[in-house]
Order: sequence, then structure tokens, then C-alpha cells
Amino acid sequence: MARDVRGAPAIGRGRHGSPPSVTTRLLGVVTAASLGIDSYVHAHDATFYDAVRTSVISQRALFRLEAAVAALIAVALLIRPSWFWWAAALLVAGSAFGAVVLYTYVDVGRLGPLPNMYEPTWALPGKAASAWAEGVGIILAAAGLLTTLRVRAPRPAPIDARRRP
Repeated sequence: MARDVRGAPAIGRGRHGSPPSVTTRLLGVVTAASLGIDSYVHAHDATFYDAVRTSVISQRALFRLEAAVAALIAVALLIRPSWFWWAAALLVAGSAFGAVVLYTYVDVGRLGPLPNMYEPTWALPGKAASAWAEGVGIILAAAGLLTTLRVRAPRPAPIDARRRP
């Protein structure tokens, strides 16, 4: 673990103990906000979906799981915006956005243990706001991931013009 000048652990530090860039921090805050909106809507609306269920799981449980995972990743991005948390944010926002769009426009029916969550409207409270937050979260998480991976990439050694093979 990297340590700061005083010998204490350097929390939220990037590779080689350097602090994350301002861009990375800003992307982390805004991505965490979009995941926070997603988390809030799913936690708030979960109670409406207890009746939509299979013998294995209900839509209510899926909504609560989505809310918990989105909140966890939002906090992790605020504390330590690493490539792992960016990838997790991209995965969560992408899967949630894909699911809401799919189940709004296509009646896919029951998929294995998942209940049929077809809901052909955007008029439900929070649904459009959550979809927008997830869509923006995809873009921001992808930008954060690319920024983090670009910083992590090894730089080629400088070519010394005086040396000949």
C-alpha cells in the first residue's frame, strides 16, 4: 500500500502513490451521482414489484439488489476510483439501462429464474429518470475507465539518438 509523506496509508491514491487526477475525481463524483439516482429509484420503487415473481426471485428482490450494488460502487468510486470500480460502474449502469430499455419495448417473457418484467411505458414514476441516469452513467464510467487505463499504460522508453545498434 502506498504511504504519504508522514508514513500514513495514502487512501485514494493512484498508481505509484500519486493522487488521482482532477479529471478522474470529477468523473468519479458525477458517475457516483448517476449511480446514486439509479440506486434511489430502484430502492424506492422496489415495493411496487413484489407480485412480479417466479419461484426463485421477485422483481422486488432484483430492484433491491440493483440499488445495493449501484450504491456500493458509487461509494467505492468516491473513495478510490480505480479501473476495477470504473469497470464495475460500467457493467452495472449498462446492464440496468439495457434491462429497462429491453423490458419497455420487448415482451421477452420469463428468462430462466427471472420473472417477466415487461412494462411498455415510460410514464411510471422514476423510470425515465433512472434510465437517463444509467445512460449518462455508461458514458461517464467508460470515460473514467479509459482515463484510468490510459494513465496506467506503460510508456515506451525514450529513443536515444546517440546510441546505434
